[in-house]
Amino acid sequence: AMAVIGFHHTGVTVQDMDRMVRFYTEELGLEVFHDLESIAPTEGDHTAIPGARRRLVFVGFPGDHQIELVQYLDPPATEGHLDRHQLGSTHVCFCVDDLAETCEVLHKRGVDFLTEPKFREIDGRRIGVVYAQDPEANWIEFIEGL
Repeated sequence: AMAVIGFHHTGVTVQDMDRMVRFYTEELGLEVFHDLESIAPTEGDHTAIPGARRRLVFVGFPGDHQIELVQYLDPPATEGHLDRHQLGSTHVCFCVDDLAETCEVLHKRGVDFLTEPKFREIDGRRIGVVYAQDPEANWIEFIEGL
């Protein structure tokens, strides 16, 4: 019988790979696990883009879910981002131990947040959450208490 057994990674298409790797490693503290170039055969690969040349960088935490940063070198990615409420829009959520401190530190580093962190009690636990964007306007979320 078919069985999905877990998560491996989430892919995010980026334009400036070096800038995005710096953000996710230097600002958020993720590690680089793989940095490679992928060239699809002329008939295409699983992306169905014949001959596509991509740089793929996997970042994350050891033994945890990873983010695959995908830079299309040829053909280059087209412009366009979805707003957070549009169908197809995605975000990556990071667990933090102190949301207020995380926001303060990242704000000083140039990260803009949509709102101040929002906190509430759920089943006796203090849960905090806030949305932001990475340097290329991909949606990211930070959560405390879950």
